[in-house]
Amino acid sequence: MPDRGVFRRFDSRLDRWGKTISTMTTKIANILQCYALGMEIKQISRSFELSRNTVRRYVRLFQKCGIPIKELASMPSSRIQEMFSEGVSRSQIPSQRQLELEALPPEYSARLSRRGVTVKSLYKEYHKTRPNGYKHASFGNYLMRYRMVTHVVGHIEHYADDQIYIDFASDKFEVIDNENGECRSVEMFVSILPCSHYTYCEAVWSQSKQDLIKACENALHFYGGIPMAIVPDNLKAAVARSNHNGPVINEEFAAFAEHYGCTVYPTRVRHPKDKALVENAVKLLYRSVYADIEGLVFHSLESLNAAISESLSAFNGRRMSGRPQSRREQFEQIESDCLRPLPAIRHQMKERRSATVMRNGYVTFRLHHYSVPKEYIGKRVEIVYDADTLKIYHGLRLVTTHQRDDTLYAYTTKAPTDCPDAMGAMKIK
Repeated sequence: MPDRGVFRRFDSRLDRWGKTISTMTTKIANILQCYALGMEIKQISRSFELSRNTVRRYVRLFQKCGIPIKELASMPSSRIQEMFSEGVSRSQIPSQRQLELEALPPEYSARLSRRGVTVKSLYKEYHKTRPNGYKHASFGNYLMRYRMVTHVVGHIEHYADDQIYIDFASDKFEVIDNENGECRSVEMFVSILPCSHYTYCEAVWSQSKQDLIKACENALHFYGGIPMAIVPDNLKAAVARSNHNGPVINEEFAAFAEHYGCTVYPTRVRHPKDKALVENAVKLLYRSVYADIEGLVFHSLESLNAAISESLSAFNGRRMSGRPQSRREQFEQIESDCLRPLPAIRHQMKERRSATVMRNGYVTFRLHHYSVPKEYIGKRVEIVYDADTLKIYHGLRLVTTHQRDDTLYAYTTKAPTDCPDAMGAMKIK
């Protein structure tokens, strides 16, 4: 039975009732005393470790009897117990089938985390060996109650346009090369808007920063807008390192987020509940997208993503469990109009590479040679490049700019007059 200190934390008014509380000898009386002092049902339930329905039943009987709380407090505990035992079920010896069912939830609960395992499939297994056992509804309730006790989680309120969660699924797809028959594993990128649960996924070749940024950008264009923050797991492609000061976002991903006006807020290390929503989305995709295309053969990433897109559309269009709408309907109703508009142009990912200017006045990048002013021969320069352009810096000074050309062993030459002059110094962006 909680002492006065428990009540004092909830309401200062309990100080005036100290003597009355100390005379109460039953849990029921204490529950009703808390209710009379203005404590909420939820708070009472948490303090006394009872279900809210049980607390509500006691409150309902208290209101029905019409006895003032001070008079009730002075009653013998046996009398209080007698008055409020109405509707409380008597203890019964559990049946054999009940004992059998109560022994199964630990194993079944652990198996629910596996790919493709559902309550329905577990019930089929249970009913096959125990045809006279409980029905599906009772079986599901037993399993649910066990998971509610052993997998306690807090509730997080999510707001429209607040965040986007991103991650990679652990299970991979496969693409078979038509020419040599080589089987190549590909990654599954997953994102979710936590407010509407609207989900996006696509297959990418790897978890590299290039593929991550491209997939994340595709997700933003899929949603048609930009949230305030991107929440990745501690992916190497997004987080350069973590230290006592917090995670350090790598430059490329930070530049991508800056282009779209987002902050990057990685989940905490060894805190799996921080990313529980996207991990649950992955589990649901295992049961839908993965199940839809299982057994199919794909010879290109494009054909695989076409199949994923078709299955994903059906997934987002299905009514959510326990809700009247689908993910797409929720997104359109509460979140699509809240997202910020996309920029006019896509992000051009810039990467860096160091090189030494050769004696002939060129630097080599991916087996293609680009001209550099002769005064930089023998010096170390920084090549900053994207898919279209290539800029060469010496320190913070822009030396020259070239159009990207991936022709092997060819030369791209620019006249000295086309290069920046001494006033062309600029910061690397």
